[in-house]
Amino acid sequence: MILPPGVGGVVFGTRALGDGRSDPIVRSSVSAELGISKDWATISQVHGSRVVTVSGPGFYGEADALVTTSIGLPIAIATADCVPVVLLGKATRAVAHAGWRGVARGVVPAAVECMQALGDEPTTAILGPHIGACCYEVGREVIEEVGGFAARTRWGASSVDLGAAIRSQLPGVEVVDIGRCTHDDPSMASYREDGTRERQVTIVWIPRD
Repeated sequence: MILPPGVGGVVFGTRALGDGRSDPIVRSSVSAELGISKDWATISQVHGSRVVTVSGPGFYGEADALVTTSIGLPIAIATADCVPVVLLGKATRAVAHAGWRGVARGVVPAAVECMQALGDEPTTAILGPHIGACCYEVGREVIEEVGGFAARTRWGASSVDLGAAIRSQLPGVEVVDIGRCTHDDPSMASYREDGTRERQVTIVWIPRD
């Protein structure tokens, strides 16, 4: 697992850690290791822009971001090339699942708006492991949907930089990128690399102290 330095309550999982959203044994093991509740708030991700505000554990249906003000409540998503985006506020925390469709549909700004509706602002965003522009071959239509941010893969094909696109949607927010490409890193699940059905989880909570 990856713990961003200097930040409590944020964990980016790896392929080996497993998907605790659907596997209660994995969830219990991971929660015990992290010292958090084994009762998480989760969603069914659909590459959209719906955000849910949660105050307790459970399954919250189709959405692509969760926001909470509840201390100690783990909120979790899973990814396998899409960008896990963590937003840290003074009294709220959010986590968003942002593939190119989610970026184009504004899931990250929608999460920010939800935090603002709760009287808070994100001060820091952390972008977890995701497919880099180095490896994300896409067509021109994807670049146009995302709003630009064209790049080139290592092999010279057309690509898009999702991290840069997300940064552009977070004016005034400090953005930290973990800097690990899921396609290149064998410890990460990557759908583009091998069509895997595995996912790595991102778990976020507001620490009690």
